[in-house]
Amino acid sequence: MTKDSAANKGFSLPFARVALILAALIALAAVAIATMRSGSSSSESPSPEAMPAAGDLSAAISGLEKKLAANPDNAENWNLLGLGYYNVGRYADAVKAYARATSIDPNNAVYWSALGEVQVLTGPGGVIPQAEASFKKALAIDPKDFRARYFLAVKRNEGGDSKGAVDQLISLLNDSPAGASWEQPVRDLIAKISTDNKIDITGRLRPPSVAQSPTPAPVDNVATGGIPGPTAADLKAATGMTPSEQDDMARGMVARLAARLEANPRDADRWIMLIRSRMQLNDPAGARSAVNGAKAAFKDDPRQQARFDQAAQMLGVPGK
Repeated sequence: MTKDSAANKGFSLPFARVALILAALIALAAVAIATMRSGSSSSESPSPEAMPAAGDLSAAISGLEKKLAANPDNAENWNLLGLGYYNVGRYADAVKAYARATSIDPNNAVYWSALGEVQVLTGPGGVIPQAEASFKKALAIDPKDFRARYFLAVKRNEGGDSKGAVDQLISLLNDSPAGASWEQPVRDLIAKISTDNKIDITGRLRPPSVAQSPTPAPVDNVATGGIPGPTAADLKAATGMTPSEQDDMARGMVARLAARLEANPRDADRWIMLIRSRMQLNDPAGARSAVNGAKAAFKDDPRQQARFDQAAQMLGVPGK
């Protein structure tokens, strides 16, 4: 992998920021809902109060796999399974899950752009042809899909059209909601490409959004329980939150995840979730601390040590 290709992989993070921090918890909720329906064809979700507490991510993934074995035509469950695989670093499996989602619902742009992103992660570096095709299908359905627009701009830069890439990234940035979680990383990439290639971007970018300092959410006592996850009502409410409020919600969940690991450090999947989440929240020092904590917790397990190192490299976690 080239240096530029590695950097491009790192920029896959901003488009999934809050969604991927919540992904495992959403998958857990999906399993709970599916279990409570007990095979019913009803599409109505149970009330938040009726939903069981979240359990281990591995159990959630297993539960979704079993549900899909019984009902393989549920596109959204394949999407959720892809998110679960993504969170534990099973990118090849995520590709298969998202591919099934797109085959069942080929008119869903989100599924196609999610498929493209994990195809990038499983490739040798850069936006491979299969991923490019997925992103183009996403844009054919939804020309505003931010993730697809971003990666196709990256692809253009890889092909040597730096000016075209900058034009696309500026258009993406200026179309983005104020305070979008990907705003600063996209600004950083625009600055890097334009500086490296002496491209004048004076006056072309909208003013930066005013960042609000979120108040850290309280850390629940989770010493004997699972990670407290969002209820169905929480997830619905999150879609109407401002970016700052979404960050508050995400930071609170990451804090609870960290607390859970303090109580039970022998949980490799959760360590990878914590590493990823902290990078998604622009906390590289916290991500490095999580890598170190994970390796200390599994100092007797070379296989898991290698897995943590691989995750850190893939996510662009800085060195010691």
